[in-house]
Amino acid sequence: MSTGVQADPAKSAGSASSLTRRRPLGDRGFQLLALLAGLLVLAILIGIAVSTAQQGANWFSTAGFKGIFSTVWDPGNNQFGAMAFVYGTALTSAIGIIIGVPVSLSVALLLTEVVPRRWAAPIITIIDLLAVVPSVVWGLWGLIVFVPWLQNTVYSSIASALNGIPVLGNLFGPPFSGTSFMTAGIVLAIMITPIITSLGREVIATVPTTDEEGAYALGATRWEMIRGAVWPHSQGGVVGAILVGLGRAMGETIAAALLIGSQPQIVSHLFAPGYSIPAGIANLFPEASGEFRSFLIGLGLMLFVITIIVNLGARGFVARSARRMRGA
Repeated sequence: MSTGVQADPAKSAGSASSLTRRRPLGDRGFQLLALLAGLLVLAILIGIAVSTAQQGANWFSTAGFKGIFSTVWDPGNNQFGAMAFVYGTALTSAIGIIIGVPVSLSVALLLTEVVPRRWAAPIITIIDLLAVVPSVVWGLWGLIVFVPWLQNTVYSSIASALNGIPVLGNLFGPPFSGTSFMTAGIVLAIMITPIITSLGREVIATVPTTDEEGAYALGATRWEMIRGAVWPHSQGGVVGAILVGLGRAMGETIAAALLIGSQPQIVSHLFAPGYSIPAGIANLFPEASGEFRSFLIGLGLMLFVITIIVNLGARGFVARSARRMRGA
């Protein structure tokens, strides 16, 4: 028997009431807990920035922005130029990323797309173990083993081969003492390669198998499948993995302090000694006082700001790539 009331076909059954109904107490509690955790992280970051800025205010008020871009280093006369330290940090990190990223992504793709799983498992275990090796171990290995080999074998042969070439010859400069920008950068590349490889492999492994098989079914080669199916799905995570490696390279202290040479200067010679921000803080902070101490704390604040800028730039790149893929 019909009641005479017909349901509206445009209205989805039960959806409105389920959306307007109040969520359970557990869901609201979890939402509040997550919000408080996010606000706590933000408060900690703001507290670090504010306290560091207060501690470094003496140097900033004395030197101003000229001190950031100054290359003068004369602690006896309270002249502390920060640009040599920024240059060393940027150069060693760039060397580490340029060397480490192609190797890391190649190994990650090899383990996920080429090597059978039973053969890849022991390699993955070794890579994961290398990712947790303490930095002091890498620094001591670089100082005891890598520096003599680099000095006696690689540098002598490369420098003699490129001697006289206008641009490349200037990259190697005067006789090599062993510790340099290049030495620190290569060891940083070795340090960040297992990290980027592990994270990149985990991201690439999340690509749906149906996408890969569909690409193969359309006649794509392995490289075309990686470029058309794997990379669009995992590029955000891969960029995040590279950022983690870059953050490790920019903030590395002990290995850089042992291998970079401890000489604040800006030169084009990759095998010349230099200084980075973390290495400078670690080596110079114990004996610093007054404005010198304020300068080193200011360097820490500069590294903090540089790291934030790099992360924001990478997030913008990922968002732009995602919009481009949606448009395509």
